[in-house]
Amino acid sequence: MRDFQELLQRNREWAERIEREEPGFFHALSQQQSPEFLWIGCSDSRVPANQVVDLAPGEVFVHRNVANVVSHSDLNCLSVVQFAVDVLKVKHIIVVGHYGCGGVGAVINGTRVGLADNWLRYVEDVRDQHVALLNENGLSPQQRHDTLCELNALEQAENITRSTVVKDAWARGQQISVHAWVYSLANGRVTDLQFGVEGKEVREERYQRAMQGIRDRAMHIGK
Repeated sequence: MRDFQELLQRNREWAERIEREEPGFFHALSQQQSPEFLWIGCSDSRVPANQVVDLAPGEVFVHRNVANVVSHSDLNCLSVVQFAVDVLKVKHIIVVGHYGCGGVGAVINGTRVGLADNWLRYVEDVRDQHVALLNENGLSPQQRHDTLCELNALEQAENITRSTVVKDAWARGQQISVHAWVYSLANGRVTDLQFGVEGKEVREERYQRAMQGIRDRAMHIGK
């Protein structure tokens, strides 16, 4: 078990190393924040946003919660989205799930985890919405888990496109695209669910395209 004080020492070493490698880095970083990407991901410690896409501090604005949920009643998440869109002027909002998600697994397996069970009701709604696909004959427990991880990322991204913040931004001509990804802990790769919505006019077509890809992966088509 690591000593708490080790974290402080590691911080000092990291800061000194960064400053040696790129003099003035922290001064420049402190002067402004201008990321083009908002990452909405899971709180899982194994899915660090900047490292996954190999971007430096300051290049990704991040919001994380259990199972990467986007709820229209969650003022925390919506405040992050509003700040990212209206103040930072991000160009892309990416909802990122991950295979092996513990929250999704709890929903699939009916496992109680405590207070978070109430939060995971949002994922249960996704499960119930797509129960026919998830109960398809021949799907293994692992395939069902993977498929619900993809469905959850897609539905949460779709929720973003229906938020007042994004709808208002599109209405005034602001360029914002909303995406749904799923990250693999097994190989570090991201699966793009091919949602990619840059306006309400294409939302339904892109949603159906993404759903077809999820069905194909679930049934091993094209693998």
